[in-house]
Amino acid sequence: MNKYRNRKVEVDGIVFDSKKEAKRYQELKLLEKAGAIQNLRMQEKFVLIPSQYVTVGYTKTGKPKQKCVERECTYVADFVYLEDGNLVVEDTKGFKTKDYIIKRKLMLERHGIRIKEI
Repeated sequence: MNKYRNRKVEVDGIVFDSKKEAKRYQELKLLEKAGAIQNLRMQEKFVLIPSQYVTVGYTKTGKPKQKCVERECTYVADFVYLEDGNLVVEDTKGFKTKDYIIKRKLMLERHGIRIKEI
């Protein structure tokens, strides 16, 4: 059990973070089979803020040497699919952390995507 009291659940050989997420996966698989949604994907990564680099010197050929000072900030969606030709990014939430709320806002600002919360 993790800090949010979720139990990991396995469905179709895939381990989910919660029973709620596993149940939603089964629902989405049925919707995909029925043709209501297409191209169901899981754990798709979206870059919200790219890695930040600084120049720390130059090579003999004059090419700058870069050092990463901040790693990229990403959001990983539980599910992504097409519904009526529109991209849907879905997150199965039991508890909304401060980090998640910031990432949700960045998804809208950076990618123009509103996360569908289940």
